[in-house]
Amino acid sequence: MRTKVFHHVSNPQLFKQKLLLWSQAYHEIVWLDSNEYEGKYDNYDAVLAVDAFTSIKTDFFNAFEDLEEYRSSTSDWIFGYLTYDLKNSIEELISKNYDGLGFSDLYFFQPKKLFLLKGDKVEILYLNIVDDELETDLMEIEKTELIESKHSDEPIKIKLRIHKDEYFDKVNQMLGHIQHGDIYEANFCQEFYSENCTIHPLDTFRKLNNISKPPFATFLKIEDKYLMSATPERYIKKEGSKVISQPIKGTARRSVNFNEDQKLARELSDDEKERSENIMIVDLVRNDLSHTAKRGSVKVEELCKVYSFLQVHQMISTISSEVTEGISPIEILKTTFPMGSMTGAPKISAMKIIEAIEETKRGLYSGSVGYFKPNGDFDFNVIIRSILYNSTKQYVSYSVGSAITAKSDPLKEYEECLVKAKAMREVLEN
Repeated sequence: MRTKVFHHVSNPQLFKQKLLLWSQAYHEIVWLDSNEYEGKYDNYDAVLAVDAFTSIKTDFFNAFEDLEEYRSSTSDWIFGYLTYDLKNSIEELISKNYDGLGFSDLYFFQPKKLFLLKGDKVEILYLNIVDDELETDLMEIEKTELIESKHSDEPIKIKLRIHKDEYFDKVNQMLGHIQHGDIYEANFCQEFYSENCTIHPLDTFRKLNNISKPPFATFLKIEDKYLMSATPERYIKKEGSKVISQPIKGTARRSVNFNEDQKLARELSDDEKERSENIMIVDLVRNDLSHTAKRGSVKVEELCKVYSFLQVHQMISTISSEVTEGISPIEILKTTFPMGSMTGAPKISAMKIIEAIEETKRGLYSGSVGYFKPNGDFDFNVIIRSILYNSTKQYVSYSVGSAITAKSDPLKEYEECLVKAKAMREVLEN
């Protein structure tokens, strides 16, 4: 049974900073921050879940069935992640590429302590509360002193898993598959990494978030593994009987010059290649949603709309559906995962080709972090623009990708990857 308390804060931004710093004492943390982005489908400004009361950690085998059993047995809020490699649970697929991070394929936990922030109000939900625990925690949060960012003593040297010439060769392999009719589009990703290095996860997240201010920023800590994400993309959300998915396909850089910046946004909106990428994924998402939707309820609410973020302009579409009665929330995830924006079309063929051509196991990159409410509603993001860290192995990684279509130019695809990688590289190299 959860104890619910509403708490008023005079300075929401300061409270958010103190709350996140206070949370670092726990082994399990999920922090989700909208950065005051006002989206049509957003409920909270920020959410913090800490301290596992129960949890589930598993590999891909039977993962969605195990998650269904766990969600049903808790009938509570649960937070966690789905890695890209859960694809192997859904289709006859494998993941044999190099993995320097070692995240389990799926992890969710039932938090003892949960904070839901909206405006100047905080809804606090504690599980099995002890005496004056909540009041004590609030006092500790208020007393928390913000500290200056820590810098790594040694510079972090970023390495490329795939070098430029090899990248061109691999894109040309993708184009060969497209020309042979195996696929129409595939998201091809490459890893940047550093070994034997130590970073301060919270400070790294703060810097990355300040550069990008995305609507789905995420800080995740599960024991010795960390995610610091500045993702702008929602994977899927369920509220009542309505489900929405908001794939991103199409990226352009920003400019400090207003007129040039507007020109870049217009060019993205009019770019035939970028629009075709986006529309192909919209069709894929429509098909995925149709598996659990009432007949005729799948709709495209926005098509190829350009949104501007601090680092980039992005082309986003919104697809919605009404869920057939009796469909479980897990079934909605299973029939849409992995998200179309990170795979390609046709989806299964694209995933097979991706596995053969990429050098790194994706793991949590291009997976998802999110939560389920007790009533089965949920909200999940897409893990892109993210830094991943295994503190025990001292291994840091970030990956970026782009959609390869028949009209792709390998050099332009490479340059798009560098634009997407810019914020992560700046943060890690100070």
